[in-house]
Amino acid sequence: MVFKILSQNKNGTFCGTVNESVLINSSTADVWKIVGNFTGLGEWVEGVKKTESLSKVKNNFGAARKIYFADGGHVIEYAVGWKDMEYLSYIATSGLPLQGYHATITVHPKTKNSLVEWSSFLISNDSDKKQFLEFLESMSSFYASSLVHLKEKLEKTK
Repeated sequence: MVFKILSQNKNGTFCGTVNESVLINSSTADVWKIVGNFTGLGEWVEGVKKTESLSKVKNNFGAARKIYFADGGHVIEYAVGWKDMEYLSYIATSGLPLQGYHATITVHPKTKNSLVEWSSFLISNDSDKKQFLEFLESMSSFYASSLVHLKEKLEKTK
């Protein structure tokens, strides 16, 4: 697990990062078919019950989605960066106990494999340092298990 607090401002708000990655024995094109499907999170992300598109744009800059989790929670996200076969970046605008959340999923070709990285920058919302560290740890675990699920899904089809 790779997560850390970067700073704390005068008001007690914390900024932190979460980074997880996995090497998948699959081509970048095959990985991107799944990762680049902005509303297809239920195929590989842990705990996602369903995802619906909120925009005419589906898989590109400006796409919007609402994610429904098995635990009853939901999050709204917007794609704010996109380069086919390489990366997608998104922000969450509601549903998380944060002031800010920006994440990027990157797919790097590695000979016959693909390295998938999921990283994020988070800004706390009325939490103390211990609470924020616990949240970062849970996000790190969420990313790691989702990436393992992605790996298993792709390598199973080979």
